Amino acid sequence: MVTSRTPRRATAQRIYQLRVQLEYLESAVWRRLWVPDTLTLDRLDGVIQTAMGWRNMHLHAFTIGDIYYAPPDPNGLQSVETRDERRWTLDAALGSGTRQFFYTYDFGDDWRHRIEVEEVMEPNARNRQTLCVAGANACPPEDVGGPPGCMEFLQAIADPLGMVFKTPVAAATETRYSR
Repeated sequence: MVTSRTPRRATAQRIYQLRVQLEYLESAVWRRLWVPDTLTLDRLDGVIQTAMGWRNMHLHAFTIGDIYYAPPDPNGLQSVETRDERRWTLDAALGSGTRQFFYTYDFGDDWRHRIEVEEVMEPNARNRQTLCVAGANACPPEDVGGPPGCMEFLQAIADPLGMVFKTPVAAATETRYSR
């Protein structure tokens, strides 16, 4: 595990405009965020959780290039080299040329978010605060079963009389005992 600490500046030098979009869904679920370059990746996790509508009930990780950033595993059982997200600012993790990276939330459901750096702005009175400035479509419910379960869920709520939505546990139980 790499443990070097990135020095933090008190004042943002740049504001990143990020587009965060869930992958593998027919209808795009996305948010546009303004965040300071001094924001640590663990804080960016909180911003994404709030903006997308997640409840922060599961593990997550960032993938920037070939490097993984995540909360430290207290047992030290990580299978790949992972950097402590609390020690890396967005600016330091992105470097000078990274325009796209990924955030995965809930490794069971595997909600993969593609994050694009749309613009790098100078801080001003309008953009100095972390803010969600645009977006489209509601975030799927927690534990719906990832993109495949989300599609089944959306079909069920579109035609509630024509299809019964089953949770993954209910579907597994029915399959196990119906044979």
